[in-house]
Amino acid sequence: MTFKSTALILSSAMGLSFSLQLMAAVSETEAAKLGNSLTPMGAEMAGNAAGTIPAWDGGLPPGGERFKDPYADEQPLLTITAENASKHKQHLTEGQLALLAKYPDTFKMNVYPTHRSASLPQAQYDYARSNAVQSELVDNGNGLSSNTQEGVPFPIPQSGLEVIWNHMTRYRGGALERTFVQVPVHANGNFVPVKITEKMSWPNYLKEGSTAKDDNILFYFVQQIKAPARLTGNVLLVHEAQNQIAKPREAWVYNAGQRRVRRAPQIAYDAPGTASDGQRTSDNLDMFNGAPDRYDWNLVGKEEIYIPYNSYKLADRNLKYTDILTKGHLNPEYSRYELHRVWKVEATLKEGARHVYAKRVFYIDEDTWQAAVVDHFDGRDQLWRVGEAHQMQYQDAQVPWLTAEALYDLQSNRYLVGSLTNEEGDGFDFNARFKHSDFTPQAIRRMGKR
Repeated sequence: MTFKSTALILSSAMGLSFSLQLMAAVSETEAAKLGNSLTPMGAEMAGNAAGTIPAWDGGLPPGGERFKDPYADEQPLLTITAENASKHKQHLTEGQLALLAKYPDTFKMNVYPTHRSASLPQAQYDYARSNAVQSELVDNGNGLSSNTQEGVPFPIPQSGLEVIWNHMTRYRGGALERTFVQVPVHANGNFVPVKITEKMSWPNYLKEGSTAKDDNILFYFVQQIKAPARLTGNVLLVHEAQNQIAKPREAWVYNAGQRRVRRAPQIAYDAPGTASDGQRTSDNLDMFNGAPDRYDWNLVGKEEIYIPYNSYKLADRNLKYTDILTKGHLNPEYSRYELHRVWKVEATLKEGARHVYAKRVFYIDEDTWQAAVVDHFDGRDQLWRVGEAHQMQYQDAQVPWLTAEALYDLQSNRYLVGSLTNEEGDGFDFNARFKHSDFTPQAIRRMGKR
């Protein structure tokens, strides 16, 4: 994405006198609230009336140790169990209530004091301010206008689609390489970790910088499986589109067994997710990704919900996966919940569209635009899967992001966990920089050799 209007470039080159007029997302008056009554990313600056959510004071400053827990000495304010869940249901999602009811003897939610720890580089705040008055949805909401700068396009959202686009485009360091495990956990508690390395880059962070061929690229993505042996060498390459109607996502896979690269247009929507043992769809990764065109998106409004937050305890490098992954759900001793304001968005499958999820209800953190909890319903309108994103502030890189994402299947009693890095060293390298040539079919052929 070059963040310049292609139409304006063409008109200038042709000596034409007209200019492209884009409808501003909000007025200059509304945008002036950013950094005043609203945070630079569009959250409410003030705390809540009850005093249980504090005002945002800038978040954790940059430069701290990545895995050092700034809140390690705190004790839970309360513990929610199946027995007392009804007293707290105004701050719980339907999916969380279902988890408490399904595992009454083992699942609980330890609720700690709320800390609005999120902070981002000043450049991201500047981009959000510019985007507020110039970014718009195009092609019925399935793409972003070409003058959209990186990061959050709609810090003051007016619709459910704008909120979900904020989640999909939020800042994740610009470019990164990470090694983590994805673990399908069986109903009996058994599991085999799948070790994965990913590379991701937004065009502006490539070594060559953004070029004309990046005009419709949101980011480049490569995913390589390192273990177990039966999956080692398989590689996925994605060119994620900014407007998937103008040009859909392009994907390729290298199959180590066949030793060939092939296009993979099926890597989207409800196709089975990579190495997930059928426990997630392709668009479940990162809680939601890809084209939003199969759903109608309704912005319900703001709610105060207990969501996973400041999950440093879960990221502890002294923990083993056997400590974290227990039968039925993550070990609740290592989960931390806090009360935060979230945007609630309901996505309902369009008539005539196909997807295994007929409805999804998103709870998206106002400070980070990270989808924190997602409830998934099947075609019978029955609650099926519950997704939770355990996030923390990566202080050294000034990036709020995942330390684990869990997807619980209430029908099969299985669950899937991704993004765990406890046994993988630092896990994330936010200083990684790549070339265009690192995100080509030829590159994944070289990577895929066992």
